[in-house]
Amino acid sequence: MATRVVLADDHVLFAQALARLLAEKYEVLDIVGDGKALVASVRQHQPDVAIVDITMPLMNGLDSVRLLRKDLQPPRIIFLTMHGETDIVRECFQSGASGFLTKESPFDELVSAIDAVMTNQKYVSPGNAAGFVEVSEDDTDGGRRFGVLTSRQREILQLFAEGKTMKEIASVTNLSTRTVEWHKYRMMRMLNVRRSAELVQHAIRMKLVA
Repeated sequence: MATRVVLADDHVLFAQALARLLAEKYEVLDIVGDGKALVASVRQHQPDVAIVDITMPLMNGLDSVRLLRKDLQPPRIIFLTMHGETDIVRECFQSGASGFLTKESPFDELVSAIDAVMTNQKYVSPGNAAGFVEVSEDDTDGGRRFGVLTSRQREILQLFAEGKTMKEIASVTNLSTRTVEWHKYRMMRMLNVRRSAELVQHAIRMKLVA
């Protein structure tokens, strides 16, 4: 039976082209464009592998993967992203990834990664190995870059940085507008920022938005 794959990337043309290549060897079950849709798709289709970008609307890839890792039978996760910094690689494996590649990698390398994770091996692009080695040697800080904010606060920060109003964020998160405003106030205090623009800049540095 062919390995079953779900692909999550908000760049539609890239995702569609990649899906056509993958379909020559694997069964591509779904293509989604945001983190919330990824969670829903994985729970519906139960794929063997999810290939995930980091920067996506509504919920970023890292937080969606953390959410999926709580499920009884989560898929193997391969991050495929433009971000190759060592701390990003480290964050991906700490979130529960089995593989990591940048979008500069050749397609054959992605095939190798899928085949590797299906045999319970880890896979990382040779040029990004430093971050994986750091996780293997010392995984004690639990994601230092994201550790200041809760998952709910990161979700709200991402939506705010995407330009949504307090009312729109409240609708997406099923919170009251007052609760969303309280979270925003708390984040500004925790991150020691005074203006909304600084919050947006923080979200960009965290790769929550492009």
